[in-house]
Amino acid sequence: MDLPGISVLVGGMWVANLSYWGFNQYITQRALAAKSLDEAQKGMVFAGFLKLLMPLIVVVPGIAAWVIVKNGIDAPFIASMQDPITGLTKADRAYPTLLQLLPTGLKGLSFAALTAAIVSSLASMANSTSTIFTMDIYTKYIDQKASQTKQVTVGRITAVVAFLIAALIAPQLGQLDQAFQFIQEYTGFISPGIFAIFFLGVFWKKTTANAALVGAGLSIPLSALLQYQFKALAFLDRMGVVFLVIVTLMVLISLIEGKGKDHPKSIEVSRDLFTTSYGFKIGAFLITGIIAALYLVFW
Repeated sequence: MDLPGISVLVGGMWVANLSYWGFNQYITQRALAAKSLDEAQKGMVFAGFLKLLMPLIVVVPGIAAWVIVKNGIDAPFIASMQDPITGLTKADRAYPTLLQLLPTGLKGLSFAALTAAIVSSLASMANSTSTIFTMDIYTKYIDQKASQTKQVTVGRITAVVAFLIAALIAPQLGQLDQAFQFIQEYTGFISPGIFAIFFLGVFWKKTTANAALVGAGLSIPLSALLQYQFKALAFLDRMGVVFLVIVTLMVLISLIEGKGKDHPKSIEVSRDLFTTSYGFKIGAFLITGIIAALYLVFW
């Protein structure tokens, strides 16, 4: 249901990964802030190597918790993972419960690292939210002559409002069995549309603005419809289906509206845009090889 076999490798996983690494606002914004193309590439390769640690950080603790619960090794540990009302074991309690098994000092270090990671992600998202609203909405449609000081103020207010909205919505979600799974699934409501817009916008000169608007507007409704009508469909497969539908519609709309002509504001894609250093090539091949090895060993 969550990892639907071979379709992970040829379907929605590509949408999730390429959307995150290539078209995610708070990832690309940091890369664009680099002092040079070479520095941006070094940062992305370094981030790729750090991402390889995720199986160790996320999967191994879950396996350890599963073994403890299955074999009844630690009764207090098992009790702390159970819901006090239903008595069922809660998967999302595995990680914080495992932290309790660490010695004093290492436990605090782990908690501090976890807190820092959460704060860093929230800061990046708040920065991206305020930037998008201020630059793409406020300065274009509300106050086109806003000064830099006013833009900064609007951005700060936007970040505060975004956190307030999140704080009001969060309690309505109730108790989640797996928070990480929830985040990945519902991020997948948006990422197929965003990925389709950027992918066609960059690599296909005939893409029109109205086609992009249709793609953006249909991503969430299509995902919700598929989730409601096909409950047995894995969310990664759903992302792949939504992406293909949106791309098809965008291509048809662009051909009809643009009559087969290149859009006047299309991006000129040349070989220079894909120039990379030898260090980047070596790092990219190493990351690809390690990922392939991980799949071959643990599939």
